[in-house]
Amino acid sequence: MIYAENAAGARGSQSVPADRSTRARVLRRISEAGPLTATALCSDLGLTDTAIRRHLDGLHADGLIEAREIRPAGRRRRGRPARGWVISSDGHSALSSGYDDLATEALHFLASAVGPDAVATFAEQRVSEVERRYAAELAGVGDDPHERAAALAAALARDGYAASTRPVEGGSGTAGLQLCQGHCPVQHVATEFPQFCDAETEAFSRLLGVHVQRLATLAHGDHVCTTFVPGVTATAGPSGPGPQTVDTNPTRITPTTNPSEGSSS
Repeated sequence: MIYAENAAGARGSQSVPADRSTRARVLRRISEAGPLTATALCSDLGLTDTAIRRHLDGLHADGLIEAREIRPAGRRRRGRPARGWVISSDGHSALSSGYDDLATEALHFLASAVGPDAVATFAEQRVSEVERRYAAELAGVGDDPHERAAALAAALARDGYAASTRPVEGGSGTAGLQLCQGHCPVQHVATEFPQFCDAETEAFSRLLGVHVQRLATLAHGDHVCTTFVPGVTATAGPSGPGPQTVDTNPTRITPTTNPSEGSSS
């Protein structure tokens, strides 16, 4: 631990970069799979309870993470619900690129000089380029939406979206799954230009072969982007925890959209 090592003189200064690296790992892991309890973080990162709680206290004090109550899915249990941690808007900013402001200014100029439709056209073109690459990766996966969603989550995670899949339980069993993105490299831009979220949602529908429904977005202030994929018998995808219900988590939303209906994004 850094405090013990500081007492050792020179060893203390060498520990600072390592401590900052661990802090960054904790923040990144929360962005990938939050809400996460301290116990889950200890297991995931192989750190002691003392080390995890020190980093959580520091991240929380700096406004980079926020607490959420976690209630297990299914039968309600007595006692206080567990406390999980999610990344805050400031935390996302800490993980974002320094070019966000420049990109936003360029899009404002495009909208002013050409018109607002130009931004939507640009968003669709940008997403279509990524969609073609993902479609090639999913070509050998088959037609099952669950398998395609897991493969898509893996591709998104590789590209920095901290993506995973989570099962959603309905009244008579599993209703489908959620494709979750704990980080978005263009969140700052999408906050002002939701056309990017709309284009991405439509691309997901085409890639998965079913109509999907966007339940939450980082751009709108939620702690994770969540897309519901209906009619799937789901298991947890890359880095995804099992079924859960969180007070402010979209898993509590019961989607009513039928795959044959038009897009609601």
